Amino acid sequence: MSNTFIRNHQYNLIKKQVNLLQSACNTAANQKVIQSVREQTQVKVLAACQVTTEQQLQSLNAISLINTITEFQSYLSSLEPYLEEFPKLTDTQLKKLFPKIKKLRTPNWVGLDYRYVTYLGWTDIATNKMFLVYRLDNQFVGIEGRFTPTHKKGVCFLCNRHEKVALFTSVIKAKPAKASPDYYKAMGNYMCVNSDTCNHNITDVTALDKFFRDILGKL
Repeated sequence: MSNTFIRNHQYNLIKKQVNLLQSACNTAANQKVIQSVREQTQVKVLAACQVTTEQQLQSLNAISLINTITEFQSYLSSLEPYLEEFPKLTDTQLKKLFPKIKKLRTPNWVGLDYRYVTYLGWTDIATNKMFLVYRLDNQFVGIEGRFTPTHKKGVCFLCNRHEKVALFTSVIKAKPAKASPDYYKAMGNYMCVNSDTCNHNITDVTALDKFFRDILGKL
């Protein structure tokens, strides 16, 4: 039985909290301030993950004892065996998610560490399209959309970080009752040009979940 319980976005959140605590330990002279930051950090780390065993709880709670740079690095390294991999999909499985695309071009996934993946994203420069694959309600779903680079930095709506972004626009699948045959509605958001960067930054999947549900018409 697998003992993994930390998803990529949760690990990113833990890293963010660890960095905040490390900064407090390095700069704050008042021990009460450091202790307050440590307690807040511990609460947020525990709230981020669904702990099911005592061993998992102890592994996360070790953050209450670390103080040095080496200890912070060791703490993050100690959590890596608990990272849950994003399932590896074959080209055939990916093509089934985009049945209307006759010649779906997928990247070479060799070398991709699936432990650090929250969603799969890639672009087809020839058609100016971006493809996103995500596990929603324990089922793999895919959406495609027009990819319009901005050639500048902005806030990604998925990871909420300031990165190089592009406008991703996708047609909403669901139609209102009694909609005309030519009914058309699209939704667009600015997101990271590089999905690897986005996966490295993302700490919350709320926006990602909602976007997929809105596009696919899932409640």
